[in-house]
Amino acid sequence: MPSPLDLSATRVEWLASIDSTNDEAMRRARAGDPGGLWIAGWEQTKGRGRQGRVWYSPHGNLAASLLLIDPAPTNLAPQLGFVAGVALAEAARDLLPVGKPAQLKWPNDLVVGGAKLSGLLLEASQLPNGHLACVIGIGLNIEASPDGLPYAATSLRALGGDASAELALERIAAHMSVWLSLWQRGDDFASVRKAWTAHAAALGQRVSVFAGRVQTTGIFLGIDATGQMILETDVGRETIAAGDLLLTADSVPMPAEDQVIDGNG
Repeated sequence: MPSPLDLSATRVEWLASIDSTNDEAMRRARAGDPGGLWIAGWEQTKGRGRQGRVWYSPHGNLAASLLLIDPAPTNLAPQLGFVAGVALAEAARDLLPVGKPAQLKWPNDLVVGGAKLSGLLLEASQLPNGHLACVIGIGLNIEASPDGLPYAATSLRALGGDASAELALERIAAHMSVWLSLWQRGDDFASVRKAWTAHAAALGQRVSVFAGRVQTTGIFLGIDATGQMILETDVGRETIAAGDLLLTADSVPMPAEDQVIDGNG
């Protein structure tokens, strides 16, 4: 059995301004960095989310990416999104006032009262030397959140939190280290799945999921052993590998991809 990831010597590097913390982390990987490196930016000028969406990263908010080299077999690497989600949810519990719990909106958003507080972007690349570079990007609204989105957004400050970006990253990194070790390179996704489900938003509720312009509506039952969403629809049980979850069934089609601000990177 492979040994758990040892992040006891994880390094953190803060940059005054960076185009994308995910891009910088991947550049470091291609330059030979051994991994276990957090890249954080005081300002991110070209942040992005899933499917190439724009991510709002003004000064004061947190944009950070963790570089890991060979964290798991390639087919299990997508589980890192759920590992990171659990770590982020537990870090948010440390940073938010009592009575304002954060939840995980499948697959990888952190929400409070249905409003988005943070997003995740997981990327991977096979390096020329054959190793697998994985980057976990996290964008956390600390001082501000964007306006004019097709969904509600919020910030730590608006919720009554007073953490700095440095403290937020410290707590996220600590919880990430714990959950990467528990995950055991994919050998114990069951523990991650259980913890993720405990933080899940809209569990047991009727929701809508959009894959492009295709809408599927049903009762959200949780995630399966691979992280796919399980929905009980009017025509039977379905599993969904990717899509945008809306927390109410009374929904409209999502805007065009280039109009949505979402994720991080």
